[in-house]
Amino acid sequence: MSAVFDLAEWQRRGPDPFPPPWAGAWGDDRFGVWADLRVANEVQRLRWIEPGHFRMGDESQPEQQVPTTIANGFWLADTACTQALWQAVMGSNPSHFSEQPGSPQHPVERVSWNDVVLPPEGFLVRLQAFTAGAAAGLPSEAEWEYACRAGTRTAYSFGDTITGEEVKYWSDERPRKMTVAVRSLPANPWGLYEMHGNVWEWCADASGSGDGVAERVLRGGSWCIYARGARSAFRGAYAPDGAGQVYGFRFALRSTSPAGATEWPAPRSGVALAAGRGQG
Repeated sequence: MSAVFDLAEWQRRGPDPFPPPWAGAWGDDRFGVWADLRVANEVQRLRWIEPGHFRMGDESQPEQQVPTTIANGFWLADTACTQALWQAVMGSNPSHFSEQPGSPQHPVERVSWNDVVLPPEGFLVRLQAFTAGAAAGLPSEAEWEYACRAGTRTAYSFGDTITGEEVKYWSDERPRKMTVAVRSLPANPWGLYEMHGNVWEWCADASGSGDGVAERVLRGGSWCIYARGARSAFRGAYAPDGAGQVYGFRFALRSTSPAGATEWPAPRSGVALAAGRGQG
């Protein structure tokens, strides 16, 4: 994915509308197109995830991978939701790691799928007061893996192995007993941070398992799981009312405007778009 395309390509592939009504700033950089959502004093950057195709599932068993199409582009938060953003929307902070230095910029945890999604008090419901009509939701499992892989076909977006400088995971040699702040570690090729490790991220889908109420899918691994659990294809699941110090999320925004915007700012790769309001 790249922000380097001419106006015709921009109109075909880019977000519609652009800039989105909820954005306080926008632009493009080496990762692609971005826009910032402001909630009180907090700013969440989102990345435009283009439509595309990929092979979903364990890359070590290619015969079992499923060719998958992401038909519609969407905006995806470049980090897991932070404690500060959760506090700004919800007025409280449930996180276990809330008393550590710099904790407001650590991912929120101890939030269940229900806490994030369900009306009338779920985070995503309340967030809509700030999204200018765009629909806030969790990414589907397929969307999550597509964004995590970011065009790669290896076990991780960084290759077939990872280090502690790339991913926050559990290692017997270097045990780390809590989360790290978002954007502490390198972004994947599409500008998304900590898609591997740090906290498990809730997805929209039911997993098809669980007694009674279906469990919900979790992706990405966490700070207390071994590297294998942080692979792009690894799947977890938990009861939707379950919350623990390893469970967090990142959200997506989707336009509800009619297709066919008639005015587009001309793209300028590597610099701000739309009269210089964004910063690359």
